[in-house]
Amino acid sequence: AAGIEVLSEDFANLADAPGWVRINRSIPPGAPWCQGAPDIFPAQAGSPGAYAAASCRSAAHGVGRVDNSLITPTLTLSGPTTLSFFTSRERVDGFDDLLEVRFGRGSDIDAAAFDTLLASIGGATDFPAQWQPWHLDLTVDGTGRFAFRYVGDAARLSHVGLDTVRVVTHLPEPTSRLLLADGLGVLGLLRRHERH
Repeated sequence: AAGIEVLSEDFANLADAPGWVRINRSIPPGAPWCQGAPDIFPAQAGSPGAYAAASCRSAAHGVGRVDNSLITPTLTLSGPTTLSFFTSRERVDGFDDLLEVRFGRGSDIDAAAFDTLLASIGGATDFPAQWQPWHLDLTVDGTGRFAFRYVGDAARLSHVGLDTVRVVTHLPEPTSRLLLADGLGVLGLLRRHERH
């Protein structure tokens, strides 16, 4: 299938990333997703601070319950779709960083809209402490958004990064569509012959 890239974001400047939405539902709310901190770790690609970051300070003063989302623009998808990205975290032991990757149909940004959990990175398993690629597949026809949701007890969280986000949707090759149409035509002829 031919791939069409519908999103490409390297976070050279998160504040100016077109269509991206930052929603911090932490209690009490602190910092939303922000520009990467090269003094903690450098970006996967580009300049050292060219990544999106979230930390325990998503809750005010690093105390409370973190629920901090970074949401893609609304995308138009056509069938099999691949979301790819890189994640990393601060190289400090003893933390339980958790990043949920979710999908929601349409353009809604309410938490309930993101009802499809595609992956949970970290939490019960170790969050990668070096840049690691991820590739998640789903099939969607229509519009939708992806959400990167950083969650947990602020006291158990450190600093995570997100970089090089790509979304590719795969349209069937024209020859595949023609073959399918030809096959359906032949099937119709055979059925007509069976009636006589």
